[in-house]
Amino acid sequence: MAEFPVTRAIVRKRLIIVFVFTVLATLFLISRLAWIQIVMAEELYEQAWKQWNHNVPISTARGSIYDSQGKLMAGSGSVYTVAAIPPLIDDSQEVSSALAPVLNMDAARINELISLKDRSAVYIKRKVESEVSEAVREMDIPGIIFFNEDKRYYPAGNIASQLLGFVGMDHGLSGLESHYEHYLSGSEGRMLYPADGRGNPLPHIISRFSLPREGYDLHLAVDESIQHIMEKELTRVMTDAGPEQAMAIAVDPRTGAVLAAVSKPDYNPDLYYKYDPETWSLAPIVSSFEPGSTFKMVTVAALVEEGLFEPEQTYYCSGHTVVNGVTINCWTADRGGHGNITFFESVGYSCNPAFVELGQRLGREKLFQYIEAFGFGQPTGVDYPGEGSGMIFETDTVGPLELATSSFGQGISVTPIQQVMAVTAMINGGFLYRPYLVEKIRNQEGEVVFAREPEVLRQVISEETSGKLIEMMESVILDGTGHAAAIDGYRVAGKTGTAEKIDEDGNYSESDYIYSLVGFAPVEDPRLVLYVAVDGVTRGPRLGVHTSAPAFKKIMEDTLNYMQVSPSGVESNDQGE
Repeated sequence: MAEFPVTRAIVRKRLIIVFVFTVLATLFLISRLAWIQIVMAEELYEQAWKQWNHNVPISTARGSIYDSQGKLMAGSGSVYTVAAIPPLIDDSQEVSSALAPVLNMDAARINELISLKDRSAVYIKRKVESEVSEAVREMDIPGIIFFNEDKRYYPAGNIASQLLGFVGMDHGLSGLESHYEHYLSGSEGRMLYPADGRGNPLPHIISRFSLPREGYDLHLAVDESIQHIMEKELTRVMTDAGPEQAMAIAVDPRTGAVLAAVSKPDYNPDLYYKYDPETWSLAPIVSSFEPGSTFKMVTVAALVEEGLFEPEQTYYCSGHTVVNGVTINCWTADRGGHGNITFFESVGYSCNPAFVELGQRLGREKLFQYIEAFGFGQPTGVDYPGEGSGMIFETDTVGPLELATSSFGQGISVTPIQQVMAVTAMINGGFLYRPYLVEKIRNQEGEVVFAREPEVLRQVISEETSGKLIEMMESVILDGTGHAAAIDGYRVAGKTGTAEKIDEDGNYSESDYIYSLVGFAPVEDPRLVLYVAVDGVTRGPRLGVHTSAPAFKKIMEDTLNYMQVSPSGVESNDQGE
């Protein structure tokens, strides 16, 4: 085969080709380098930072909760969390087998966690007791580390459990612990340390710390001593009467501060997971039901304010009245009714037919105007999660029967806290306050970061009307259905209620009731508005005079003594029924 001579032209052509490829390769490399160093620099730096630096979370102390007198109601104790740095663990199966019996965990689960080599640190088991963490420390396993964490505890056990709530592994899950999570939890810190490709910390290089912010402390308006008085009495009611539920709430009528709130049955917040979730919520705030006769004071307040209430005018109660073909009974129906009574007496005697007449005189627009003005049909805005709003009729759907039943508290639903706040407005000159549980929030240096000021939402009635309502409510205790709540030495006022419950068929039960009493003392200078309800009595006499009234009396009497409120000097008229 003939060979072609390599000419100068061919050599030059080859050199040009090599040169062009060299230039193109150089330009490509320069461009690639520019792309990496300029365009991709930030992203690659972040990836490199993650490879070089490992971080471990630093937990922070959760804020405490104190009552109005500075008594600890919820605090935190130090426990330990066992964690691992996976890249430092050589034989994950051997380590898992060693840790499993000590931590009371499945070895396979531990092995799964510590085999995550792309993780700088993993939790193995959180918040273990000191003896468990000490046993793991003694094993001296490379790559196993420990963090200090807080574990919530409640010094008073079940006391105020539904009010305070409880904390899960990391967050508040109910009650004030949940509602004020942002303040109580603080913020987690971080420890950053540089490491080699296997995750080994580099010697002689200082670790960096991002310090945590400790949680803030809550200071409540609630007084644990009053709370204890209330809880003790409701526990007695649960034992003696065997109801489905008993509840109470007390408010300062001068500010709207909630001084105590209880519902039974309750639970131990340290062991919340062992209890029925139905017991976790605070019924006086979240539950709504027909109020019964305690609601009659709203009708009276509207009539007095509108100048339509004639206290000395008489009304004949035959034991029932008929509205749109429906018979509405008085509680005295089996004995022929009250007979001739004044409208003033109808309040103390709690006569349903008389209130049907009063509701008709007032009319639906005015009645429901005042119902809404007193705060019914909407949440009060108290600082507690899941507050109920109750249910009232839309004014344009109210006919004669709805007007009649609403006037004495049937066919609608309200919450206990709504009733307490409405009575508060009736007796303090007409001012409706927003209720509250937390009075102040402080940081760990003791500085106040939030201070509550009493908040008046509106004035519903005049001071003159307020004075007349006080007089009528005092007559309920002196001469009416609330006589069992009278207290020797104090002037007490209030209103009783017996609400029929709805049975499984959607009809009013003839044997299942909610007995309630809302009232205040002392009349001359009210310091406490108290609501008590006993739902579904199963043992003993089934009357409010034997259930809610005695409970109200005991709670009020003990609380007035605790608050060192001077006696009124008026003897009670506890004459029986």
